[in-house]
Amino acid sequence: MKKVALLFTTAIMMGGLLAGCGGSDTETANNEKNAAANTTTNADSNSASGSEGAAEDDISGTITFLTNRTDMIDKEYVDYAKRFKEKYPNAEVKFEAVTDLDKTTKIRIASGEFPDVVLIPTVPNSDLPNYFAPLDDLGLNDRIYFKDYKAFEGKVYGISAGGSTTGIVYNKKAFADAGITSVPKTLDEFYAASEKLKASGVIPFASNFKDQWTLYPWASELPSSIAGNANLNNERANTDTPYTMDNPYGQGMTIIRTMYEKGYLEPDINSTNWEQSKKDIASGKFAMYLLGNWVIPQVIDSGTTSDNVGFFPMPYDNSGKTNVALAPDWAYGVNKDSEHLATAKAFVKWMVEESGFDDFAGFIPVLKDKQPSVAQLTEFNSFNPTYIEAVSDTNESTAVVNKAQIVKEALVQEFVLAKDPQKILDKYNESWAKARKAVSK
Repeated sequence: MKKVALLFTTAIMMGGLLAGCGGSDTETANNEKNAAANTTTNADSNSASGSEGAAEDDISGTITFLTNRTDMIDKEYVDYAKRFKEKYPNAEVKFEAVTDLDKTTKIRIASGEFPDVVLIPTVPNSDLPNYFAPLDDLGLNDRIYFKDYKAFEGKVYGISAGGSTTGIVYNKKAFADAGITSVPKTLDEFYAASEKLKASGVIPFASNFKDQWTLYPWASELPSSIAGNANLNNERANTDTPYTMDNPYGQGMTIIRTMYEKGYLEPDINSTNWEQSKKDIASGKFAMYLLGNWVIPQVIDSGTTSDNVGFFPMPYDNSGKTNVALAPDWAYGVNKDSEHLATAKAFVKWMVEESGFDDFAGFIPVLKDKQPSVAQLTEFNSFNPTYIEAVSDTNESTAVVNKAQIVKEALVQEFVLAKDPQKILDKYNESWAKARKAVSK
């Protein structure tokens, strides 16, 4: 466990922090139908070049960006395409959005046919050179955080779209109306607040259980926080029984299981809806999420004011102290076989420097000299959490996960609903042990 470096601390003191979703597994997907939109707009140009080694004339042709932000199709991405073309009049960008980003992208890169720019899926870093072009010539390496997260043998193959930390996003009015005068700092206080919310007629916690992807913190960020160990997920590769009731994985999932048993989740967890839940948090029908700071702007845009949305660290025990995950979100990668390589790289650089996506998405900027715009991070930091800075997945752990076909969010679902959660852990441990043996041969 380690504190964030001085530069991170400086950013915190300025009113923000630096992070990302190891989820990158950190999924900022939206539960909408798969969509694609092509946008082309002619405009006058600026004269800047797209990358350190690319001439203006090289930035031409049409590229496609594969994204998980289905909600931005026909909206913000139209503006992005227009602005990118204003800078590079000989270039155009199209956007294709999918809901199951990781799975879809893996299938497409394995086929050898995938778009010019993608968000890099969960593949071993040693495989990155097989699919992606190095981005070291963009002149960003010394200006960004997490540059080693998607790197191999000294070359950078992915640049994070931004960062986030995970905590409780809550409706302040719902808390006040329920008689909650201060945010919970211990697990017992968290359950007590949930009981007050339930008694006031508010659904305490939005799990979006059916949508599955929203459950990622319970099997990744929260266990790492409980353990105070950024390498927890990687260390699974050293054992045949990574999941036990009394280790950080079991402890984290037991909290949401308890919430379910006490009636603190949605009344019908099998008919939840992600887009509607944002409106319900905004209105106060639901009171809380456990998600990254990236969701805060989406809640505000769904019908409330920034002053009504708060953010605090998830209390997972009764010590009054908390660790929180600090990790990059999805990373932009460029198809090494793109017909318009210079244009694809220029688009990545433009997304990082000029698009404003990090502010729109509620991310902590990946650029070291840019301050985050999410005001709620000030409240979050006032609780003095200890940040656990994410590390890259090792080849060993990634190989076992892929061989065992472990979907951590599915594990959470099964654990919560099982009559005997130990049997679920036994099942996943068995799959893990077989996969571990297979990849070690």
